[in-house]
Amino acid sequence: MPAARESTDVVVVGSGPNGLAAAVTMARAGLDVVVLEAEPTVGGGARTLDLGLADGLRHDICSAVHPLATASPFLAAFDLPARGVELVVPELSYAHPLDGGRAGLAWRDLDETVDGLGRDGPMWRRVFGPLVRDTDAVVAATLADMRSLPPQLRTSQGLRGAVAFGLRVLLEGTPLWNLPFRGDVAPAMLTGVAGHAIAALPALAPAGVALMLGTLAHSVGWRIPKGGSQAIADALVADLHDHGGEVRTGTHVRSWRELPRARTYLLDTSPGVAAEIWGDRLPPRMERRLRRAPAGGGAAKVDFVLSGPVPWAVPDVGRAFTVHVGGTRREIAAAEEDVARGRLPERPSVLLSDPSVADPARERDGLRPLWTYAHVPFGCEVDMTEAITRQIERFAPGFRDVVVRSSSVPAARMGEHNPNLVGGDIAGGAVTLRRVLGGPTGRWDPYALGIPGVYLCSSSAPPAPGVHGMNGWHAARRALRHRFGLPAPSLAP
Repeated sequence: MPAARESTDVVVVGSGPNGLAAAVTMARAGLDVVVLEAEPTVGGGARTLDLGLADGLRHDICSAVHPLATASPFLAAFDLPARGVELVVPELSYAHPLDGGRAGLAWRDLDETVDGLGRDGPMWRRVFGPLVRDTDAVVAATLADMRSLPPQLRTSQGLRGAVAFGLRVLLEGTPLWNLPFRGDVAPAMLTGVAGHAIAALPALAPAGVALMLGTLAHSVGWRIPKGGSQAIADALVADLHDHGGEVRTGTHVRSWRELPRARTYLLDTSPGVAAEIWGDRLPPRMERRLRRAPAGGGAAKVDFVLSGPVPWAVPDVGRAFTVHVGGTRREIAAAEEDVARGRLPERPSVLLSDPSVADPARERDGLRPLWTYAHVPFGCEVDMTEAITRQIERFAPGFRDVVVRSSSVPAARMGEHNPNLVGGDIAGGAVTLRRVLGGPTGRWDPYALGIPGVYLCSSSAPPAPGVHGMNGWHAARRALRHRFGLPAPSLAP
């Protein structure tokens, strides 16, 4: 006779920021919650680990910089600083080096940024000034569940902010994107931020990413947690434990038959993994949609150990702990087009984070970590160490001389440390307007998977990828309402 299956109220599969956001929400509502994580450590895309490259040196595994750590409605209510997470806010949000000893510098101070952009400064102010004044509206519009009107947009001021944002997305996300600017620095800066989406440019969804993150750069700032991204995951886990929840690591779920019995299941997984777990119980049409959900471009990770700071040709670039390395708008767009067409760019777009700039304690015995990834085609098997090194050396002559060692994870191997990153798809699917609005299911309720009580809560669901917890929070609130008849709980410490 088979053993009786364990029972609980809620099972969350995956302990990334969205899974933990969902788990915290359910536990705070008074429900019994069990989180199952395949890896030996929690955090998913917000983990910080010792890779064995240098004694005691810790590297962020996926995410490193967190513009939404205090701007996200979920994390704002959760209040990370009140829970002991120290968030460093730089004066220089991000930098974008260019050939010829030039660089675009996005200071948190909008006026200082405008002053540095010369003849394009006034246009930069016209683009971002109204958005910075209505940052809450911009965040609400981009991180909503796309099915309801957030409170921030129910005022005339909030509505004006949302309209201003939408009009700028329509310009920046179409072939008209070059019209506002006369030089090449400001367009390169916007394109570097849009490149976070890893998508062909111009397009509406990446434009939304660029304008939202660009707005945060001049308002709350692009923040970094002291000690690494793991601090965010650890704070969520601590709160979950305080409210009776449980996390089980090293538990790889392959089928719903392996899960405890529960009234609700929340999946912080890719659509494909969700289909594997629930395949024979999913409606056939839903299973097909999940299995065929378009993948995004890939990211190939390279972690460096340096003996000193990156020797940027423009010294001020070294004051930023986020640097977009890709050259001009034309070069970045060409590289992203190559990726979208399955070709490996000769000069890939590179995202770089130097955490010791903001958090000197990350250094150990004169050595410092450097976080980078390059955009490559989905599933690319190429070691990108040399290509990334060349791109950095292009704007920082002598970079090779400060590299002590490195560790490469090609896009094809990214799924080895996080099953959600199969093929290097760190965005949870293609970043398109259709995906942002409807997720992979195409249903009015983009979180429900057609089985009562089963919800997708990962970055593949609306609104967008990123460490903000909103996908998990939206899914959890639906589950609370529909499965338990409970209101959303307070998240305050």
